[in-house]
This record gives sequence, structure tokens and C-alpha cells, in this order.
Amino acid sequence: MTQPINLAEKFAAFSDVYSPKVVAEMNDYQFKLAKLEGEFIWHSHDDTDETFIVLDGQLDIQLPDRTVSLKAGELFVIPKGMQHKPVAHSLCQVMLIEPKGVVNTGKAGGELTAKDDVWI
Repeated sequence: MTQPINLAEKFAAFSDVYSPKVVAEMNDYQFKLAKLEGEFIWHSHDDTDETFIVLDGQLDIQLPDRTVSLKAGELFVIPKGMQHKPVAHSLCQVMLIEPKGVVNTGKAGGELTAKDDVWI
């Protein structure tokens, strides 16, 4: 990449929720944008940590023993193998940082599994 990436323009280019879109790569890691609203599913990623950065709105991440509440400008790293469930009570915009090839629902699968490696 040789040009800056305007995140507002990228967010304006899609409307679907819980369907991350890749905007950049660094080594084997992807930077993904996602709009979240409502409840996702319980899932984990056995081989990697996952970073959530809230850019707009608020996000609760339910963990087995507690709920982590994030607001715009905050980030949280989910340790690999930890069950978690994102919940956005209203529309929220996040950036995810994770290795290339990570499936958004982990091994849980289901109808919320997004197509991987979709660039915008």
C-alpha cells in the first residue's frame, strides 16, 4: 500500500454487520473493519489472540467470567482459546487485528460466519 486509508470512507462502503472487511495487511496480520449491532455468538480462536478496537459506539464483550465494556477509543485483546461473545446494543464500528485466515466465528460456524479475506 502506498496511499493512506480513510477509515470513514471504508465504513461508508458497506452496511452489513458482523462481516469484517480487510483494509490493510502487515506481515501475516490483517486489519479489518466491521460494523456490529446486536448479539454475536459464543466462539473462540484456538490459535490466535484477537484485538478489538472500538472506533465509534460502544461494545460489550462477554467472557466466561465477566463482561468487558468498551467505548470509542478503547481496545481489548481476547487471549487465544478464550470463549467470547461480542454484543453491541446499538450500531458500533470496530477495527479487528488478527492473522490472515481467521474465521470470525471460530469453530462454532453457523449463519453468522462471514466470507474470509474480503477487501474494501
